[in-house]
Order: sequence, then C-alpha cells, then structure tokens
Amino acid sequence: MKSDRVPVAIIGGGFSGTIIAAQLARRGVSSVLIDGSGRVGKGVAYSTTEPVHLLNVRADKMSAWVEEPHDFAKRFASEGGEPAGFAERRSFASYLGDILDEAVGSGHVCTMAATATAAIRESAGWRVELDDGESVEARGVVLAIGNQEPEGLQAFSEAGPRFVRDPWGKEAQAAVLALADSSEPALLVGTGLTMVDLVLSLNAAGHRGQILAVSRRGLVPRGHAAFEPAPIQWEDIPTGSVHELWRWLRRRSAEVGWRAAVDSLRPHSHKLWQGLDVEQQRRFLRHARPWWDVHRHRIAPQVADTIMWMIAEGRLEIAAGKILSAQDAGDALKVEIRRRGARASQAMRFAYAFNCTGPLHAIERTQDPLLRSLLESGAVRPDELGIGLQVDERSRAGAEEPLWAVGPLTKGRYWEITAVPDIREQAAAVAEDISRELKE
Repeated sequence: MKSDRVPVAIIGGGFSGTIIAAQLARRGVSSVLIDGSGRVGKGVAYSTTEPVHLLNVRADKMSAWVEEPHDFAKRFASEGGEPAGFAERRSFASYLGDILDEAVGSGHVCTMAATATAAIRESAGWRVELDDGESVEARGVVLAIGNQEPEGLQAFSEAGPRFVRDPWGKEAQAAVLALADSSEPALLVGTGLTMVDLVLSLNAAGHRGQILAVSRRGLVPRGHAAFEPAPIQWEDIPTGSVHELWRWLRRRSAEVGWRAAVDSLRPHSHKLWQGLDVEQQRRFLRHARPWWDVHRHRIAPQVADTIMWMIAEGRLEIAAGKILSAQDAGDALKVEIRRRGARASQAMRFAYAFNCTGPLHAIERTQDPLLRSLLESGAVRPDELGIGLQVDERSRAGAEEPLWAVGPLTKGRYWEITAVPDIREQAAAVAEDISRELKE
C-alpha cells in the first residue's frame, strides 16, 4: 500500500474543499484535495450542465474570495451578464474550476480521484485511507464533504427501481429522459429547492405530463425580487426566544416587507443562532424552519416564473400531504396519498417518484465511510442537535486535534452555512487557523 505525505488532506472537492485548498495555496500551505465523485472543483451543487439551473444568489454575492467580493461578478459581466443577475450554475462551476487550476498551478495543490474511507490519528498527524488501497499521511485534515444524501423513505421501501432515491444521480437522469419520452405522470416527494431543480429538468427535457409535488406543508421557495434594504442593529433584535423573534419578524415584515426583514437578519444569523439554547434551536427546527427556508433561500425570478407558469398550466401541482405507501405495479408505481385536511387517502399511479426531501439531517445515520469511521472511533461527535458535527469557534471538529470541518457539516453551530457567502468566510478563517497551526 502506497502512502503519500502532505501538510493537509482535504476531503471533498466541492465549493468548500476547493476554496479551502485555494486559500491555503495563497498562504503557501500545500494540500491534497481528495474526491472520488468525479465532481472535483464542482461538487453536487454546481455539477449540473443544464442551462435552466441558475444560481439562487445574485452574481455580485457569489465571489469565492472574502478579500475580493466582486470577483465572480466581474467575470460574469465580462461574459455579458449583469452583476445583479443570476448566472447559470455551470458558469460558476467553470469559475471554480479556474480557481482550482490556478491553485494546482501554484504547486501547492494536487488532486486525488479516490474516496476516503477512514482517517486514523497517528503521532505525526493523520493517515487517510482510500478506496483504491492507497493512503495519505497528513499533519491536518479538513472535512469538506458537504451535504449528505437523503435517507430512504419508509413509504417507498417496496417501490422498486421506479423510486429514485438520489435526485442527482445517473438513475435520476435516466428517469427524466424516460419521462420526457412518455410524458407520464411523475411524483416528487418534497417541495423545496431540489424539487424546483427537478421540475426545471423535466420541463427542459420535454416532459409535458403531470407532476405532483408533495410535502408536509406544501411550501415552495419564494422568488427574488427588488426591495429597499432595511438594515437592523443587533441591539434592536429580540434574542434567546424563537417565539419572540418570530413575532418581531412578522411585525417588521409588515413595516418594511418580508424580503427586507429577512435579509436584515443575515449579518446577525450566526450570533442569533448561537444565542438560542438547544431547546430553542430544536423548537426552531420543529416549527419555524420550513417557513424560514422558503423565505430565506429564494430562487431566481425567471425560475420562479417558470414554476408559476407550470402551476397555472396545470402541469405542476403543489400539495400538502403525506405519502402512506408505494408499491411497484410493474409498469408504474401505485402510491397512496392523504392530502392535508382530507379524511380519506387516494390511490394514484406514477411512472417514477423522486426523493426531493433534501439532505440528511441526522449525522449518525450518514452512509459516508469516512464520517462513519470517525464517528465510530470517537474522533468526532455529533453536535447537540445531531444534524452535523460538533465544532468549536475555529471550526475544529477534534478539540485541539488538527481536524477541521467546513460547510454543511457545521450547521449545528452556525445553521446558515450552506451558501457561498457564508462558506467563503468560514474557509478563509479555517485556512488562516491551519496556516498558524502548521507554522507553530
């Protein structure tokens, strides 16, 4: 078994891992970026090649660099885009690819097309084992694995191959093409951002059949629109109680508009979240999170227009309800659905059903082999909510150990840590911490 030694091993080659590697390279710290998904420099979020998949954040907010906030906007403008517009995700993927190429060209970054299966603490650092039988020895490790795949849904345990568990995998792509050819009905379980992407893919592929999207509340992400900003000072925000904060947000939305009210909290989001005790955070997750998500994480105006147009045409229906069961009927899926408020359920048939419920929110149930090994060895622990890893104020996942986590793995501490503007700040801080650690 061959073993290489590097200062830093970064696990995961999406946005988080790519910008950590690039930030380290700017500081003269060498690293290896390990990713076996075939999406290095892109990750799941930006690996789509479909023009209809746009960024959910304006170009002028999407720079990868804290120190160069207009970097991506300038590039987008040079390509004919508006800085306040919404670029295609494949354009952002190209931007990230160039950043990675520059980092590799500096001689401080190399990439490995392999999957990390375990990380073992040794006296001089870590030994990261890979699925190809090789290993990497590193003084420090960064976990930049991103969102975990959603769990299987109990109601679809007998659904067979017509239930697509991973909406971003090859099975999903094949199902979309099959639906486009037949225009048979499709069921999407979940009504959030993943649902929006899949609806766009189906429409772009030529599917003209019925699409039913079902979730517990039937909430859909709102669209971006122009508004007058209304910044707020920290001292004027009620803290410590989800109920009081929610009441304040409703009053302020009536005064300045909900977009301005929600966005005014963004500079304070980490402090607000950390000011809630665990019970209040759980209260938020149980009751407020679905409403917050659809107002906070908006979609591009043209995407919102497409969704509304398809609803108006009757091709897309958004429903609040529950899937009771699903069975493979050979040529279709037979699904029993009970809509919210209905006394009786109804049986419906679909050519395919897709799991659009979003990422895993119970880290102990992850299927990622590296995370499983670290959890089982006790090298890392779930946060108090169980939604990510426990990290300290420096995003260290191993107390004083040279082990860091970035991005969605740290949402238990930061909550708002899935978008580029949040992750780039964390990445810069982590890179600085690593640089100090290795130079001591």
